[in-house]
Amino acid sequence: MKLTVHRAGCRGHVDHGWLNTWHTFSFASYYNPDRMHFGALRVLNDDTVQAGMGFGTHPHDNMEIITIVLEGELEHRDSMGNGSVIRPGEVQVMSAGTGIQHSEFNHSPKNEVSLLQIWVFPDTKNVEPRYDQAQFLEEEMTGKWRTVVSPDGAGETLWIHQQAWFSLGVFGADSITDFRPRKDSNGVYLFLISGEIEIGSETLSQRDGLCIEQIDSTIDMKIMKDSKILVMEVPL
Repeated sequence: MKLTVHRAGCRGHVDHGWLNTWHTFSFASYYNPDRMHFGALRVLNDDTVQAGMGFGTHPHDNMEIITIVLEGELEHRDSMGNGSVIRPGEVQVMSAGTGIQHSEFNHSPKNEVSLLQIWVFPDTKNVEPRYDQAQFLEEEMTGKWRTVVSPDGAGETLWIHQQAWFSLGVFGADSITDFRPRKDSNGVYLFLISGEIEIGSETLSQRDGLCIEQIDSTIDMKIMKDSKILVMEVPL
C-alpha cells in the first residue's frame, strides 16, 4: 500500500478577510505541479466564510461539485432555479454539465460558516445540469462508515457522474476500524476533518490528508482521539 501524506499546514492558503481558504490541490492563485489532482479528485477546498459574505454568481461546467457543511449555514442559489440553505449534516451535489451559474453565501448575519467544497472530474461530459442535497444523521456514521455520495444513488445516497464513493465516519478514541474500497483499481483520498488517527506508519492530525494507492484489501486505522473522517474513493 502506497501512502502520501498532505499535512494540513502544507496546503495552499489564502486569507481574503471575508474568506479563509485552504487548497489541498492547485486552485486559483495556488499552483503546485505535484498537487494537481488525485485521480478523478480535482479540488478539495477547506473554506471558512465570514458572516453575511460569500461567493457571487459564477459559472461552472463539466464538473461534479460536492459541498459538505461542517459548521454554520450556507445559502445556495443557481441558474436552475434552486435556492436552499445547507446546514451541518447535509451534503450538496451539483452536476455542472453543459453549464450552470450559482452563488454561495453565509446565511448567518453573525456566525462563520465552515465547509468543504470538492470537485470531481465527471465520467460523462455535457450532461444536463442537476442539483440535489440530503441530510445524513450523525448516528448513521457513528462507529461505522456512511456512504453519502455514489455513482448510482444506492443506499439512499446522493449520486454523481463518476465511479466514486464518498463516505463519512465518526469514531471514538482507542478504537480500531478499517475501510475496504469497492474497486481494487481505485485510490482512496482520506481527509481527517477532526481528531487523530494512525494508518500504517503515518499519524494524521486534524485537516491532514492522505493519498492511498495500491490497496491490497482493507485500509486499517487506529483511532487515537475522537475523529471524524471523510474518505473519497475515486478512479486513478
